[in-house]
Amino acid sequence: MSDDNSHRDEDRTAEPTIFSALITPHRSLSSTGFLILMLGIGAVSFISGFAFILMGAWPVCGFLGLDVLLVYVAFRANFRAARAYEEVKVTASELTLRKVNQRGGVREWTLNPLWVQLDRIVHEEFGIEGLFLVSQGRRLSIASCLGPDEKASFAKALSNALGEAKRGPTRTLLQ
Repeated sequence: MSDDNSHRDEDRTAEPTIFSALITPHRSLSSTGFLILMLGIGAVSFISGFAFILMGAWPVCGFLGLDVLLVYVAFRANFRAARAYEEVKVTASELTLRKVNQRGGVREWTLNPLWVQLDRIVHEEFGIEGLFLVSQGRRLSIASCLGPDEKASFAKALSNALGEAKRGPTRTLLQ
């Protein structure tokens, strides 16, 4: 048997995915929006700085330039943090949580979905503040970058997937 055939056999015996999600931080400012914002801030600082130079208060220009630089650095750090994400995959025999930080560092956990419970920290006024996967004494934070409504929707979908995994694999007969 050739290598190509062995890979095809593995694909046929692979478990079907019950649930799969990619969780990424939300960023409302696109790169084009960032460019427009920085050009606007730069233009206002340049015009203000020029006015201060005409009034004889030339040291103010340095502070205005520093403000533009600090805003730029803050947004770049924000965009860098947006590169982090989480992957969640549930099959009948495994729940895989893979967290990738903004630098590309990967941490991965594989849990048995039969033993996993989804724990929620709920605030009366704001909704779900925290989600955790609990299994065999381990407690893993999950979906921390989502808002309360998104966490509620994600928790419902993940709970349904865990319930389906606990019921075991089912096969549908084609008619």
